[in-house]
Amino acid sequence: MSGEHHSSDISARVRRVEALLEERGLLGPGEIDQRIDEFAAGGTPANGARVVARAWVDPGFRARLLDDANAVLPEVGLSMAGGLQEQRLKVVANTDDVHNVLVCTLCSCYPIALLGPSPSWYKSEAYRSRVVRDPRSVLAEFGVTVPPDTGIAVWDASAESRYMVLPRRPAGTDDLDEAELTALVTRRGLIGTALV
Repeated sequence: MSGEHHSSDISARVRRVEALLEERGLLGPGEIDQRIDEFAAGGTPANGARVVARAWVDPGFRARLLDDANAVLPEVGLSMAGGLQEQRLKVVANTDDVHNVLVCTLCSCYPIALLGPSPSWYKSEAYRSRVVRDPRSVLAEFGVTVPPDTGIAVWDASAESRYMVLPRRPAGTDDLDEAELTALVTRRGLIGTALV
């Protein structure tokens, strides 16, 4: 019950701030909702999967993606724009030496344009606190066993910066084309809670 009261207080505050911004001419009527709708409309894990598959088949694209993801996303028709400011995206690659996993410890910042709406577990306090303290155990609960000699890097998103994991290309997929590879990539793989 108290959670409902807290949520309604926050909603009322948000509506007041929005009304003030509109009154002062800083936002048009309904502009926040319109921008959120525009941003979320194209957000799907299929976008991130396309980026990963391209990186798996094109070493030059992969290098540019890991160097400056924002600059390379337009090559596949995507961007991190959509809000009031462009979000910085850093793509981190899983290797033999390191497995990457994403979190936002303060809230649930997440690259919606590339991964679609965030899963409920990603927003949970349990995930947000435990993956930082004991990532190996949390990953094991998702069915991901990281070898003891492989490090785990936990990337903490913020309001300005987002992350996406570039999973390792599965063995035995050399004969698959880019579209077939895209179909292998999951949202959890892009977060790091699955291998692909």
